[in-house]
Amino acid sequence: MAQAILEVDLAAIVANWRTLSERHPSGPVAAVIKGDGYGLGARPVATALYAAGCRHFFVAYLSEALAIREAIPNAMLAVLSGLIPGNEEAYLAHDLTPVLGSLDEIERWHGREAILHVDTGMSRLGLDARELAVLARDHSRLNRLTIRYVMSHLVSAELPDDPLNQLQWQRFAAARALLPPAPGSLANSSGIFLGPDFGSDLARAGAALYGINPTPTRPNPMHSVARLSARVLAVRDVPAGAAVGYNATWIAARPSRIATAALGYADGFPRSLSGRGTACFDGTPIPLVGRVSMDLTTFDVTDHPAVQPGCWLEVLGPHLSPDDVAAASGTNGYEVLTSLGRRFHRVYRNA
Repeated sequence: MAQAILEVDLAAIVANWRTLSERHPSGPVAAVIKGDGYGLGARPVATALYAAGCRHFFVAYLSEALAIREAIPNAMLAVLSGLIPGNEEAYLAHDLTPVLGSLDEIERWHGREAILHVDTGMSRLGLDARELAVLARDHSRLNRLTIRYVMSHLVSAELPDDPLNQLQWQRFAAARALLPPAPGSLANSSGIFLGPDFGSDLARAGAALYGINPTPTRPNPMHSVARLSARVLAVRDVPAGAAVGYNATWIAARPSRIATAALGYADGFPRSLSGRGTACFDGTPIPLVGRVSMDLTTFDVTDHPAVQPGCWLEVLGPHLSPDDVAAASGTNGYEVLTSLGRRFHRVYRNA
């Protein structure tokens, strides 16, 4: 009954984690599985990585942590968004590690185990310069706190020549010098590739685990992990001059064959791909024509006579990476994956 199939290669995700671990010899590599494992399923991804030996995980929200806790027993499971007031007991009951980024959160956590988040340039979450100065003057605020790691978040790690990288490294080192000694965590997926200076006691890999290129100026060192295939529902002949799709944005310049596939923006397929995207059939690109609609997308298969109703078109996979789709739609690979919808039939290839 499936109209579209999303295949997730858990073995490839595990292989990517091992590759990143080899590139970060100074400490373990944690798996960031927020956003439902970047749209691919946090629970199966976490289960596979845990079986492979990963023992450090990060999510964005408390609800995400509670949904997967039992799948990764005895692993560190950290919540990046901090400590939600009134929910302290939930963190304790499920052995969750909050990432604390304010003096108020530190006070409310009453000296239990936590990760301290220092803002070195993102200006979102994390202890700012004023709060760091308060802690530097009065370490007693931290006396009862077991600091598992001090972390910060890189702004432009995917751009190795961006001076912000070195500036953040310096700010992070200065911040750690103000705090009691504790292990550090700085490198994200791209940060792992910035060299040994950015190695730390714990790296936090997200996008690269899922096949997004952490080094966009160089060939992708990661394995492809996801394939999305859409079923062709119909193929029709249209004469030259005929319009296809909403608002007649594409007009056939020749007699054409148009394949309509069961995929649309309700599935997270970007509407911005209208007239710009492609699919692949047997590894050959096929142009997307007309507007992406809610449930249907049309492709020009005039030069591909083998495409018939019931065939499958690859719209994400080995021939169309998340980065490729992102470039065509004007976004990034993160959004491509995390937007994947729930109507797909999902198949998990075991690690």
